[in-house]
Amino acid sequence: MSKKAIFQRPQVKDLVTRLQEPRRFLQVVAGARQVGKTTLVGQAAELSALPTHYASADQPTLRDAIWIEQQWEAARLLADDGGPVGALLVLDEVQKVIGWSEAVKALWDADTRAGRPLRVVLLGSAPLLVERGVGESLAGRFEILRLPHWSFAEMEAAFGWSLPQYVFHGGYPGATPLIGQPRRWARYVRDALIEPIISRDVLLLSRVDKPALLRRLLDLSCEYSGQVLSYTKMIGQLQDAGNTTTLAHYLDLLSGAGLVTGLPKYSDRLVRRRASSPKLQVLNTALIGARSGRTLRQAREDPALWGRLVESAVGAHLANAAFSGDCELSYWRDRNREVDFVLREADRLTAIEVKSGRAPGSLRGMAAFSKAFSPTRSLLVGGDGIPLETFLRRPAEHWLRPPP
Repeated sequence: MSKKAIFQRPQVKDLVTRLQEPRRFLQVVAGARQVGKTTLVGQAAELSALPTHYASADQPTLRDAIWIEQQWEAARLLADDGGPVGALLVLDEVQKVIGWSEAVKALWDADTRAGRPLRVVLLGSAPLLVERGVGESLAGRFEILRLPHWSFAEMEAAFGWSLPQYVFHGGYPGATPLIGQPRRWARYVRDALIEPIISRDVLLLSRVDKPALLRRLLDLSCEYSGQVLSYTKMIGQLQDAGNTTTLAHYLDLLSGAGLVTGLPKYSDRLVRRRASSPKLQVLNTALIGARSGRTLRQAREDPALWGRLVESAVGAHLANAAFSGDCELSYWRDRNREVDFVLREADRLTAIEVKSGRAPGSLRGMAAFSKAFSPTRSLLVGGDGIPLETFLRRPAEHWLRPPP
């Protein structure tokens, strides 16, 4: 992956700034596989000019806490030799170490008491598990830098991608050299991206009693991306689906691994949001394109598939912003009236409808939502509204600002 491309991501500057601040915090970089975490941290380490010790726990089997202690001791030597500047320790795929958070806490606290100028960055490809670990054991000691999938603006700037290329191929920069070979690209996404996430980041690290069901749930989520589907209906679509609690748990695992998520229904009451049927949403449209069996040209000639890809591209853009902590994302439905996406940040609320070949009557939901909740903005993306290209080029928080 190009260092020049990674350097264009704003998170590089954020991490360098944090590493150069006088007060120490553990820096946790969380994000799905193949979003550039390792390259980004390497770039930040180079720019910070700190002596660096890097180690990765990404092995077929889990490591134990002794491994962390060994890497920490190597970094301590660098820090002691570096004088006031200190050193940097980078531990990659830390979630694959048994008892990692307790080990890090003990070592970090010991260095804090000793006044040792060692800065530490932890990387993890299972964001849900990494955040759970630091939240349980490392309270008050860390900052999280969430790294989402690449946006259209980033893929366009780094690789010159067109809008149709991004809608179909999504935001996996490592797959870029293969898009001219559709079958090879699709195999790469399935075999080199999706399968390691399932086998290494979900099945190896979480209790999954029905692995085949989890994989079928992923397929179903890709097929129905952009649609509201109750857990009861999911059970009807899946064999040996167990109960709704199992499906909800598996969907959380897939979301935590950066593959698909279930958006809640918007409500001003938290209990209603939690009890709602999820709207399935891929976090990267490559998951749809790779399993479609189509080329980009063939996908554009299929109105139903292309419409689903367009709405999913908008949803992925917004869902990745929500993953980064910039906003909250949901949908809204009342009987036959629906709003595709509801973006919320503090007291600001934006309702978003995506024009993807559906009947004009579907826009009735926007009027009903506006009457019920008085959003800050109501946007139509595509059709005779805001051009899709314009919408995807701007960060999600831009659309939360009051209209000029």
